[in-house]
Amino acid sequence: MNQEKPVVSAEGLTKAFRTYKKAPGIFGAIRGLFKREYSETRAVDGVSFSINSGECVGFLGPNGAGKTTVMKMLTGLVQPTSGEASVLGYRPWDRNDAMKRQFALLMGQKNALWWDLPARESLELNRAIYEVDRGRFEKVVSELSELLEVEGKLDVMVRELSLGERMKMELIAALIHSPKVLFLDEPTIGLDVTSQQRVRDFLKRYNRESGVTMMLTSHYMGDIEELCQRVMIINQGRLFFDGPLSTIVDRFSGYKVLQLRFSREVEGRFDLMGEVLEAGEMHVRMRVDRSRVADVCREALAVFPVSDLAVQEPSVEEVIRQLFVFEERGGDSNSES
Repeated sequence: MNQEKPVVSAEGLTKAFRTYKKAPGIFGAIRGLFKREYSETRAVDGVSFSINSGECVGFLGPNGAGKTTVMKMLTGLVQPTSGEASVLGYRPWDRNDAMKRQFALLMGQKNALWWDLPARESLELNRAIYEVDRGRFEKVVSELSELLEVEGKLDVMVRELSLGERMKMELIAALIHSPKVLFLDEPTIGLDVTSQQRVRDFLKRYNRESGVTMMLTSHYMGDIEELCQRVMIINQGRLFFDGPLSTIVDRFSGYKVLQLRFSREVEGRFDLMGEVLEAGEMHVRMRVDRSRVADVCREALAVFPVSDLAVQEPSVEEVIRQLFVFEERGGDSNSES
């Protein structure tokens, strides 16, 4: 059986930036006119991965890790120093017209709509750029604006839209030409909780119904948890994890969170059972080593008047924070598929 060809792939992708090192003082400036020293910074260092059709992959990392640089190389905005990449069978930095008509990039911190035009006219300009059929354009805009609950805002000037409304219009603009690949860089940044959830629900439904391949970066773990079953994690330009989201918790969290509620006030040395996170007269919440969860539960039920007991996994956000610390201390950085 032939293996499915990846829709997006990278092999040894590297981007280095050379910066001029200016010596201090006026003499350093004069010397720099004749002999300059440069330093090299690798924003991305030998990143390799592949994404299959219909996947929604989370791309995580701290600020400055190289996420946006990878996105820009995959969309042809930046040419790599070395390595290769393919999107829909095209090399992105060749800027092939056929490729440009089949992908979209949405950057939450960049405005792609015309500020002084009504949203509808901005969308119309995108229709003309991508040469989308009029009937199809009207159908797409009608359906997407209804799903995102902004159908009444299409004739409002972009500058007068709220941030949440503008981001939804940006999303519609990115999808007018029905791209096969969608790159999302912080699509919910700055949005209120309600708007974030609506965008997530929309992206989840759109991915399911259209089969679009999505690559998503976000600092909001809710985006990743709801949309992505697979995550790639990058730090200091290097990819050091690639696998199921659930594996991160299993592999990099050595504890579970135990929450106990009591039928009456109690006193006890809960710190002997685990790390106490929160304690009150009738409840306690603590971290317990995974290997001791069963024993601690038995002990608590035998000693205290427990009315309710819950064992929870730690939040993905907390686990990833620990993962970065683990990697920076020289832990195993081999990627996992």
